[in-house]
Amino acid sequence: MSDAVVPSPTAGGPAPARPAAVVAVLALAGIVVSLMQTLVIPIVPELPRLLDAPASDAAWAVTATLLAAAVATPVVGRLGDMAGKRRMLLASLVLLVAGSVVCALSDSLVPMIVGRVLQGLAAAVVPLGISIMRDELPPERLAASTALMSASLGVGGALGLPAAAFIADHFDWHALFWTSAALGVAALGLVAALVPESKVRTGGRFDLLGALGLAVALVTLLLAISKGADWGWTSTATLGLFAVAAVVLPAWGLFELRTREPLVDLRATARRQVLVTNLASVAFGFSMFAMSLVLPQLIQLPGQTGYGLGRSMLTVGLVMAPSGLVMMAMAPVSAALTKARGPKSTLMLGALVVAAGYALNIVLMSQLWHLLLVSCVIGAGIGFAYGAMPALIMGAVDPSETAAANSLNTLMRSIGTSVASAVAGVVLAQMTTSSGGYALPSENGFKVVMAIGAGAALLAFAVASFLPARRAAAGPSPVAGEPHEPARTTRA
Repeated sequence: MSDAVVPSPTAGGPAPARPAAVVAVLALAGIVVSLMQTLVIPIVPELPRLLDAPASDAAWAVTATLLAAAVATPVVGRLGDMAGKRRMLLASLVLLVAGSVVCALSDSLVPMIVGRVLQGLAAAVVPLGISIMRDELPPERLAASTALMSASLGVGGALGLPAAAFIADHFDWHALFWTSAALGVAALGLVAALVPESKVRTGGRFDLLGALGLAVALVTLLLAISKGADWGWTSTATLGLFAVAAVVLPAWGLFELRTREPLVDLRATARRQVLVTNLASVAFGFSMFAMSLVLPQLIQLPGQTGYGLGRSMLTVGLVMAPSGLVMMAMAPVSAALTKARGPKSTLMLGALVVAAGYALNIVLMSQLWHLLLVSCVIGAGIGFAYGAMPALIMGAVDPSETAAANSLNTLMRSIGTSVASAVAGVVLAQMTTSSGGYALPSENGFKVVMAIGAGAALLAFAVASFLPARRAAAGPSPVAGEPHEPARTTRA
């Protein structure tokens, strides 16, 4: 990787805005992009009819976004470090708007998948926003702002579910995508007008071969995980995809270690603070998504099961939405704790709160207010943890590597959510009960998934305990309250 950090040209960009405006716009962009996680959930059961396609094919409207996001996040993060973070942020939002319009105009499977892929390619907005904040904000605002930006991953998903359910219930389903297109245009305009381009860049040559190798490894791995339950875990397709990933991933790693300007600096990734944070992020991604899988089903299952509440998807959204608000509220609290005790303590506290939320869910699951309480407790823990992760990553990498490092951390969370979906699917498919002639997930099945979610959070706590102490954790980046050090620059 190039040692030079090249200041970007300011011509054509907006004049420096007030920090509060920059933070608000970037957080809004993050929330808009994270809405794509829950945008189609209310219409998933209807997709085969709406798109005139078999259910197995219609499911690609969800899977395609997951795969596109996994590939785009590290690639766009690296391009942001090289060519300009604001520039790549704007490009990502353009892809989101384009994908939303394509989906809004579609009535068949292929254009819907194309549009959903384009929406998934915008997934790097959150790590890019965190990286812009590091470059542009004064140190006293950095921790709280990056905590809010990181939490926007969960905030958008939680707040988007009731909105999407309401739109799907009262309007034509295409309105979901016209709404996301309008939000994307608003975010695009605000970023263009108010967010300055970072002066910190690496320059250098893009590692195209490394990007292709990583894309193959991630697509095969995540496709096997997400489709294994449908295809069969011992099917030729599933085992073949796992085998390809097992061969390509190590080969890609060796190539990256020998490349002068790699897509992912694996030596930096192997630093203790970065490595441990990324491993904890996988566990947190698992814990966060387990809640999203369990609570909606408990709310919607028929009341005659004895544990289902028989409510609508709109009720699901209204129960889940407060967790997003709690995540947002925890951002300044997380920053204050990070400033006082260091990000390691904040991350470990978040893990314990998430574990407590799942433990609570095992004994409180019979009333709507039980599930509302549980979602808020888990949301608080995720808010703490997601606020600490950017501080840990930025405390261990050079400013010129911030976008790539944060993008990789975001990818680790996504891998955790994919594994959670697969594990929960297997558990709930194996532990069933009969109701009205149908096999439904049993109450004990849900409790097992909750226990696994609690275990994943405790695993994150144990992993985080290996992080360096606060003094050792201080790296090239300022973490809350620490002074900036000037980046080494060269004139273009």
